[in-house]
Amino acid sequence: MPELDLTVSSADLTRAICDIPSVSDDETTLADAIHAAVSVLPHLDVVRDGDTIVARTNLGRAQRVVIAGHIDTVPINENLPTRDVVENGEDVIWGRGTVDMKAGVAVQLKLAAELADPRVDITWMWYDHEEVSSDENGLGRLAENHPNLFAGDFAILGEPSNGQVEGGCNGTLRAVVRTHGRRSHSARAWIGDNAIHRAAPILQRLADHTPPEVEVEGLVYREGLNAVRISGGVAGNVIPDLCEVEVNYRFAPSRSTDDAVAIVRDVFAGFEVEIVDIAGGARPGLDAPLAREFVAAVGAEPRPKYGWTDVARFSALGVPAVNYGPGDPLLAHHDEERVPVAQIDAVEKGLRAWLSGS
Repeated sequence: MPELDLTVSSADLTRAICDIPSVSDDETTLADAIHAAVSVLPHLDVVRDGDTIVARTNLGRAQRVVIAGHIDTVPINENLPTRDVVENGEDVIWGRGTVDMKAGVAVQLKLAAELADPRVDITWMWYDHEEVSSDENGLGRLAENHPNLFAGDFAILGEPSNGQVEGGCNGTLRAVVRTHGRRSHSARAWIGDNAIHRAAPILQRLADHTPPEVEVEGLVYREGLNAVRISGGVAGNVIPDLCEVEVNYRFAPSRSTDDAVAIVRDVFAGFEVEIVDIAGGARPGLDAPLAREFVAAVGAEPRPKYGWTDVARFSALGVPAVNYGPGDPLLAHHDEERVPVAQIDAVEKGLRAWLSGS
C-alpha cells in the first residue's frame, strides 16, 4: 500500500495523491492510504465508511466546522503520472485530479495533521464516488449511516474555485423529452411517421430559450437549459418510431425542485417529458456568522457556483456551506488539468490562518 507523508508540502502531497489512481469505483487504494495516515494522529477520532474517511477533533469548542473533499476522479486519459511545468512564469502541477480535486484534499490532509489545537472543532471528510451518479455518492451514504457526523455550524467543500469563495450552487435536473412516430421502410417513408423529424421543435425551443440570470442573496447565478444527448433510429433503411432528447437544466438555488420541474414541463409543453434525475441547489449561506468570518479571513470576494456540488447536501441539512479550493473549475475533467503551486499555497495559508485564529 502506498504511504502518505503528511509532513511534506501541500504541493508535494498533491503530487503523491494524484499519482495514486482513484477513478470512481477504484478509490480503495487511496482511501487505505488516507486512513492509515490519519489514524495515527492522536488528536483525531477516525471513522471509516467504505472508502469514505472521517477524522474529527473533539476539543469541546463552541463551534464545529466540517471540511470535505472527494477522492475520486474521472477516467485517466494519458495524464498520469503528474509532472511539473512552468506556465506564464508560474510553477504548475499537471495531471488528472490536480484540479478536481486532489489539490484541495492535499491541503486538507496537511492541515488535519498539523492543526491539533484549532479555534473551532473540525470534522474532516474525504469521500468516494462523487464523479458518478448521486445514489453512489459517499457523502450520501455517510449521511444515512452516520448522520451525527454532519453536525456543524459551517461547511467548506474543497471544490476548485481558483482560490476564491464560491457560495452555494445551482441545482441540476435531467429530463428525457420524447417523440413518437411509426416505423416503415425508408423507401416508402410516406407510410411511416419519422420520430426524429418530430424532434425538430424540441431543438428549436432550446435554441430560442434565453437562460435567465437570477440574483440570490447578492450573488447572480446563471441558469442553463441544454440538450446533452439525442438518440433515435432503428436501422439504415427504417423510418424511426422513437426519438429521445436528453436535456439538462441548471437552475438557480432560489428555485425549488418542483419549480424546476414545472419550468421544464412548460418549455416542452405538448411533448412527453420524463424527469430522470434532479438535485436541488444550495443558497449561498454567506450571512452565517462563521461564513462572514471565513470570507473576511481569506480575503475573498464571494462568487456564485454555477455547477452543482455537494454543498447542497450540507445546505439540505441546515449547515451553510461554501466551495473553496485551488484550481480553475474550467479545467475540471479537462485532459490538461493543472493547478498553480502558488494557488495551493494560498488556499492552505487562508484556511490555516482562519482555523488557527492566527
